[in-house]
Amino acid sequence: MVSPPIKVQAFLVNLPLFRGLSSEEIDRIARGTREVRAPRGEILFHKGDPCNGFHAVVHGQVKLAFTSPNGAEKVVDLVGPGQSFGEALMFMEKPYIVYAQTLADSMLLYVAKETVFSEIDRDPKFARKMIAGLSWRLHGLLCDVEGYCLNSGVQRVIGYLLREEGQASPAGPGLTVSLPVSKGVLASRLNVTPEHFSRILNHLSRAGLIAVEGRQVHIPDIERLRSFDM
Repeated sequence: MVSPPIKVQAFLVNLPLFRGLSSEEIDRIARGTREVRAPRGEILFHKGDPCNGFHAVVHGQVKLAFTSPNGAEKVVDLVGPGQSFGEALMFMEKPYIVYAQTLADSMLLYVAKETVFSEIDRDPKFARKMIAGLSWRLHGLLCDVEGYCLNSGVQRVIGYLLREEGQASPAGPGLTVSLPVSKGVLASRLNVTPEHFSRILNHLSRAGLIAVEGRQVHIPDIERLRSFDM
């Protein structure tokens, strides 16, 4: 089933990078934007490919990752609906340093570099708005690095589950979080091995803090999980 076309302007105006832009600015950006429909498992770009724009996810899921010299994969980020990627390298005019692969049937918007640069040349205030959006992304990455350095694997997993709380579905007195990707991909994203990730889930389950059924994680008591200390 083919999804219907989207209103590009309506989607772009809600991206963090473009919030606060005028309708005329959004219209010009939309003219330099194209839809990309990609089935699950498709490579959107490889490490080393030129970066001539950036992507925004309308629906689906995209994995950003690289492969180590020994062949192991490291997931750098998981990008979902309403999020974008590739902007920083676009401004640096550098090739991609990771590869991007869809984890589900996805639709994305691809905004051409020339379109963004033309808007910056037209109005320097546009550049300030873009910098503000990129600063939020940098803040998120720094929080991730802080988590890797200062938090244990258990704390990282709990932090992730609580971060997903806003996307969770009600399940009686508690909440049920649906993991958006496989446990192996999520383990790499949280910088733990799949085996360690499974042990953490088992440990939290034995403590009565969560109950796992496939990709569904039920949290009976959010505050109890939040305050858990090994």
